[in-house]
Amino acid sequence: MALLVDVDRALIWGEYMRTEASPHGALTKGDVRAAVDALDVFFETNAAAINNAIPLPTRTVLTTAQKSRLVRYIIQKRYG
Repeated sequence: MALLVDVDRALIWGEYMRTEASPHGALTKGDVRAAVDALDVFFETNAAAINNAIPLPTRTVLTTAQKSRLVRYIIQKRYG
């Protein structure tokens, strides 16, 4: 999968800014947007490593979307 287009990154940034109840302290809107951009690049750069961490046969049976949802569930449980 390619990097998100700028419009999608802006949508993510906007949703985060609207839904996060806690104040961001000294962070600017630009700081948060830079974090969105950097995480998008990180996930793109490390997509193969994330995929390879999934054991067979699950890795070959699940679709990319299913793997993405699985990662989301794990991150949500660990840090949410």
